[in-house]
Amino acid sequence: MVSEIRNWFNKNFTEEKYQAYLKELNSKHTNAIEFRVAETPVFIDKIFTNKIIDACESIVDVITQPNFNALVKNAVPENVVVPNETSFSHFIAFDFGICENENGELEPQLIEMQGFPTLFAYQIWHDEVTRKHFNIPENYSAYLNNFNATTYTQLLKEIIIGKHNAENVILLEILPHQQKTRIDFYCTTDYVGIPVVCLTELIKEGKDLFYMHEGRKIKVERIYNRIIFDDLQQQNATIQEKGKILLEELNVEWVPHPNWFYKISKYTIPFIKHKYIPETTFLDELKTIPADLYNYVLKPLFSFAGQGVVIDVTPADIEKIKDPHNWILQKKVKYADVVITPDIPAKAEIRIFYFWKEGEARPIATNNLARLSKGKMIGVRYNKDKEWVGGSLAYFEK
Repeated sequence: MVSEIRNWFNKNFTEEKYQAYLKELNSKHTNAIEFRVAETPVFIDKIFTNKIIDACESIVDVITQPNFNALVKNAVPENVVVPNETSFSHFIAFDFGICENENGELEPQLIEMQGFPTLFAYQIWHDEVTRKHFNIPENYSAYLNNFNATTYTQLLKEIIIGKHNAENVILLEILPHQQKTRIDFYCTTDYVGIPVVCLTELIKEGKDLFYMHEGRKIKVERIYNRIIFDDLQQQNATIQEKGKILLEELNVEWVPHPNWFYKISKYTIPFIKHKYIPETTFLDELKTIPADLYNYVLKPLFSFAGQGVVIDVTPADIEKIKDPHNWILQKKVKYADVVITPDIPAKAEIRIFYFWKEGEARPIATNNLARLSKGKMIGVRYNKDKEWVGGSLAYFEK
């Protein structure tokens, strides 16, 4: 996006540099990075950065308004409501596509959001290694609001651990060592100091939870939740049964509370009006099917890993849906071919991290990740056998 830096980067890129880069990225936890890492970061100038943050802050305005809980009162499916909900989500992630408007100008467009963690810890390591191997200009940073690796790590640690001892705080996931994002779990242990615990390893005694470590039974007082209930519902019967304990009254704190995964999500988008947020309607509130239906995408409110999205929508697709209250119809956006690569240009999405520390009136933008694609959609299944695609990070002009 910053042509001078892009030209400089591409001119100095070599396959040898890239392989050395991957080798060091993987050196922290061997074979833990299962997803493809892109050959390049994305460079964002001040003007575009301000556009993204402006859109994020407009969403935060809605999330922090007094009637927000009333707006999203039906967001959480009844079968996954978890007790003792917190009054806010400690973590929020906003996904923006780098798009092209009708005038050919670049602008961000919101694709998705979630009141849920993402690769918060891995990106500390990712930035460190990227800077080392690719000589990123000093006036560009992956961090926002003047955060750096030290202050960002400290805030992440404060939010996750709270007032507890680290051994009483766990990162909870389903079969964590089989997850494609497990590198982030291990980096969380490195930077935050908490253990990674599988749902199947939890021991319940009354309302208390415990886990075993080196022959010791340790009480769980706070859970850094990485379980997505849509994923849990796809597991075998034994794991699903174990997961039911999360729906009970427990003597634990959640960070973030699982209900916020649904309350800040696709469900929230219809309530937000902004030029960088695509027009979105709950399907059961759709009065007439748009004549230009080809300009829309149909999305289920509740799905795992983007499954169920209909890109080329037809009236028949809409008519056959039996639960329209669980779907949204969203205006399509036009991704820009914005990252010049040795063959064809790549499209890009930027995910902005927002952290919300207890006692603060609003969450704050801290860091990011990026994803590059040359396929029809962002994601591994659409980018097989392609290069200069995959997981990355954005560097913002200071």
